[in-house]
Amino acid sequence: MSQPLASMTGYARAYGAVAGASFACEVKSVNGRGLDVRLRLAPGFDSLESDIRQLIGKTLTRGSVTLNLTVERQGAGGELYLNRQALDTVLAALDELKGRVEANPPSLDGILALRGVLEQRDSALDEDGEALQAAILDGVSQALVDLAIARRQEGSRMATILLDRLLEIEALVARAEAHPARSREGILARLRQQIADLGSDTGLSEERLAQEALLLATKADIREELDRLTAHIAAARQLIATGGAAGRRLDFLAQEFNREANTLCSKSNAVELTAIGLDLKAAIDQLREQVQNIE
Repeated sequence: MSQPLASMTGYARAYGAVAGASFACEVKSVNGRGLDVRLRLAPGFDSLESDIRQLIGKTLTRGSVTLNLTVERQGAGGELYLNRQALDTVLAALDELKGRVEANPPSLDGILALRGVLEQRDSALDEDGEALQAAILDGVSQALVDLAIARRQEGSRMATILLDRLLEIEALVARAEAHPARSREGILARLRQQIADLGSDTGLSEERLAQEALLLATKADIREELDRLTAHIAAARQLIATGGAAGRRLDFLAQEFNREANTLCSKSNAVELTAIGLDLKAAIDQLREQVQNIE
């Protein structure tokens, strides 16, 4: 069964409250080569990291994902904790700087305000705390579902853009296919015109001209490139129709599109055909730019 394309860009949030506490979960994603997860969890909830990573892995396959979790607990402010190791490090650094830097010694308030010296720790979670953890995981799951929906909606819009780019590429391929410069007759006529422009008798027979025209037509033959471009268009449309995690395969196809367009330009024997090749490259670049954000 086909699935819609999904973008790697999206945003969702979920809120909840239980056991005298409330929480907010915000999750956003942007494009990435793989699945890169960054978690910012409220103090005291680091134990949820493994479960949250598993939930993300089950829902998403690609993208740079950032999840923020904030928790407000009523009547359970926790306790202040003096990190003696951090304090000793700060005091040792101050002793080392004495006599080397002219400055007033820092105040006690200033030392305690340094990050990591004085920490606030939530009190141990009781049964109500376990209920809060379960509610948080449910909220994360809902936020991820909403994120996946947002990514599919964006992917649907991007699929329309991709199909428009493929139509443009297809039209340019058809123009290259029909261009008279590709035919031996067109090349022969151009040779005759060039000889006439010289204004002198070169002594070339019609048979020799025909041979030269055939040789030039063989060197400038883009039949293989046109056939491959047509095949790539069909393959890209099939991937878009099938949907799912097609981003990497579409990106590979976009690279192949560009390869064929480059070869077409290098083989071109007419200014008009080169212009078509350059238009092809521009349309392919636009296609690939959109593909970069497909899951």
